[in-house]
Amino acid sequence: MIDKGDGAETDEQLFARYVRQADRVAFEQVFRRYAPRLQAMFMRSGAADIAGDLVQKTFLHVHRARADYQQERPFRPWIYTIALNVRREEARRRARSREIVLAPESVREPSVQPSTSSPTDRLVQRALNQLSDAAREVVVLHWYDGLSFPEIAEMLGATVSAVKVRAHRAYEQLRKILGPEAG
Repeated sequence: MIDKGDGAETDEQLFARYVRQADRVAFEQVFRRYAPRLQAMFMRSGAADIAGDLVQKTFLHVHRARADYQQERPFRPWIYTIALNVRREEARRRARSREIVLAPESVREPSVQPSTSSPTDRLVQRALNQLSDAAREVVVLHWYDGLSFPEIAEMLGATVSAVKVRAHRAYEQLRKILGPEAG
């Protein structure tokens, strides 16, 4: 739940207003809150070249699924679940289209794009790129997006324990990749 603490409505209140009253302003506020976060998540998860398109697709799915939103549940895990599914659909679509590509140089490995240009950030981004998609997904959601393990578990349809194990293994891999300086 994003609550600005300044009397602003929570995400849940805004989205409920959008669903009940078709309040365009409420939807725009939700978009302004989440579009930058989702854009950053898509960029870190290997879809930097189409991150903007994925944000748009996510909000289209949010609009279409508005009647399915359970207002007693937190909004943030719900929208991130939709965003992750959009990213997975795009990854599958890209994988299928790679099978018919004739020029091998046009096939790229997914990469996490650095958000800043400091040497440390680039080093961490390269390390993240070496993780499996599943491991990178948990690290990005937990570390960069600040989601809790229960929220991530709900989004991934896994148990909290399974997500914690995946995160632990991913962080261990990152420590090995980054070396003794990683801590």
